[in-house]
Order: sequence, then C-alpha cells, then structure tokens
Amino acid sequence: MGPDVSAPGERDRRELVQFYLLDHETVLGKAIDIGLLGLNLLFVGVVVAETYPIAASLRALLWNLEVGVAFIFAGEYLLRLYGAPDRRAEFLNGYMLIDLIAIVPTLLVFLSPVSISALEIGFLRALRVIRVLRFYRFTDDAEFFFGTVTDNTLRAGRLLLTIVILLFVSAGVFYSVEQAANPNVTTFGDAFYYAVITLTTTGFGDIIPVTTAGRWVSVGSILAAIIVIPRQASTFVKEWTSKEKINVTCPQCGLEYHDRDASHCKACGHVVYQEFDSRAE
Repeated sequence: MGPDVSAPGERDRRELVQFYLLDHETVLGKAIDIGLLGLNLLFVGVVVAETYPIAASLRALLWNLEVGVAFIFAGEYLLRLYGAPDRRAEFLNGYMLIDLIAIVPTLLVFLSPVSISALEIGFLRALRVIRVLRFYRFTDDAEFFFGTVTDNTLRAGRLLLTIVILLFVSAGVFYSVEQAANPNVTTFGDAFYYAVITLTTTGFGDIIPVTTAGRWVSVGSILAAIIVIPRQASTFVKEWTSKEKINVTCPQCGLEYHDRDASHCKACGHVVYQEFDSRAE
C-alpha cells in the first residue's frame, strides 16, 4: 500500500475514481456527494430508530437497511483506497479510519453472528454511534455540491457540527451502557436529553447514571466539551474579528494581521508597508 507504481492504464482509472470521489462540480460528482450525504443521514437515523419500541417487521427492515448501507460504505472505502496515489497514507488518513470504524461493527455482527458473544455484539453495536463522525468529511474544504462557502461560514459549520456530534456520540454511548440497567433511559431520546442537560451543566437530576460506565461516559463527555468546543469557538471568533485586517507579517517582531491603513506595526513600531486605497473611505 505504498506510492502508486501501477501501469498507465490502471493509473488513469484510479485517477478517475479519485476525481469523482472528490469532485463537487460535475453532475456525477454532485450526485455522489448528495448520495453519500443521504446515506449518512439514513445510517444515523437507523441507529436512533432501533432504540425505540417498534414492530419486529420494521426492526428487521431497519437491520437490512443498515447492512445494505454498510456494504455501500465498504465499497466506497475500497474505492478510495484504490484511487489514492499513496494507499498507505490514505489508509492512515483520519477520515478513512473513521469510515472503517463506522462500518466494521455492522459487518462483523452480520458476517459472524455465531462466533461473537452477546457482550461483544453489544460492544460492537455501541460503536455504531461513531458513524456520525463521517459528516466531518463533508467539511474538509469550502467546496460543496451546492457551491463554495466562505472560510468563516465553513468554520461556523464545523463548530455547529462539533456540538451536534459531541451531543450525539455522548448520548449514543450513554444509552449503550445505561439502557439495560437504568429504567429512565429506554430510548436514544432519553439519552440525548441527558447529554444536553449534562453538557450544558443544567443538571435537572431527573436522569442520572446508575452504572460506573455511565458515570465515566458523563465525565468524558464533559471534559471533551470543555476542551473541544471553546477551542473551535475561539478560532472562529478570532478569524471573524480579524476579517477586516490584512495578513501582513511585521519583519521586525513577526506580528501578523494589521489594519488596512497601518503604516507601522502596533507591537514594535517597525514600518509595515501596505497598499491602501484612500478612495475606499
């Protein structure tokens, strides 16, 4: 899985595969983007729906949908590896690792229902909430199937997505470890309610963890929220407040981003030359 050493004909096919998996402008590229986004939503929706009391026939249908979508994503995963110029680097890519973790639980439960113990199956199915991380792939750049967004819009979207994903993953893992022992956690909705109340530090106390694992999930979720959300929010605010500044670096002290009409560095006083049209004022 090293650098591309394939024959010219195969290399052309691999480049074509990679192009359409990354493309956002052609009809086929947009169709692939929209299709993958829809399948991601379906994938996550099945995880939530299966936690509610539903008819056996509907549960069987949801499981078949889950398996079908998992195989489609497995095909997408293999195509991305096939089309990558450096397969080793692609395999170790963060998005690819998320994709792999997202589909392996379902495929293992489907392909090996006898050899895996009930405890292991429960653990694998708990990992299904990781699928929501696949949505980060759609924020990899500012190009989308509907057009190009600004950098600040992209950062705001990532921040909102981070909050939603943190709540979803916290709720999913909390549900997985609590639903068998906690009478107040019977559906994903109960767990999501608990995650929102906990991570916003409101803490009504009507739902509390009753297992050690549930308590540690709560601790981990709160720590993740404290570390991840302020960091992304500060980056977004910093970029938003500096959008009216020019990215010029002072040769004396290295300060970046100066006012449009600045002639000297405000930190050290060194001359900073910037072209500025006074007619703009």
